[in-house]
Amino acid sequence: MASSVELENFLKEVSSRAFRQALFSVKNEETALDMVQESMMKLAERYADKPIEEIPMLFTRILQNNILDFHRRQKVRNTWTSLFSSFQKNGEEEYDILETLLAKDDSMHDSAETEVDRDQTMSLIEKAIETLPDRQREAFLLRYWEEMDLAETAKIMGCSEGSVKTHCSRATKALAAALRQQGFGRDE
Repeated sequence: MASSVELENFLKEVSSRAFRQALFSVKNEETALDMVQESMMKLAERYADKPIEEIPMLFTRILQNNILDFHRRQKVRNTWTSLFSSFQKNGEEEYDILETLLAKDDSMHDSAETEVDRDQTMSLIEKAIETLPDRQREAFLLRYWEEMDLAETAKIMGCSEGSVKTHCSRATKALAAALRQQGFGRDE
């Protein structure tokens, strides 16, 4: 079992390396610092009872998982942002949002202008999500932000998989309508 002094010394020693690693991965100082701090807190809270020899590997795994989680969330947010941005091109054309989401190519690199558009669209999406009824918002965030499968989402929400599908469908329709009201989906 690592003593509190050993754990503290380890965290001091690893902090700058961990920060550089996170910064390289996420390219944002505040986010990288938050990740390192969160990783350190998880290590101290959950694994302080482990031998000091296991601490470096555990910390590395925690930090890597935080970085992977960040990238997963970004991918989902970017996909939804791109999806809703496409309303500008698609006009009032009907299509299956989830089908479009799954067909998106996430390997493209964007220009600065596209990044600004994406940030603005993301802000609109976040505001629209806040207006959803609680159950729709919960289902939408669990399925698409947290990338949980249907069964996991149903279990967490305490409802059937059919109800989750209904909540998600209503949420995506409500979000699409809210974005159309903001000027997305109309021919300019």
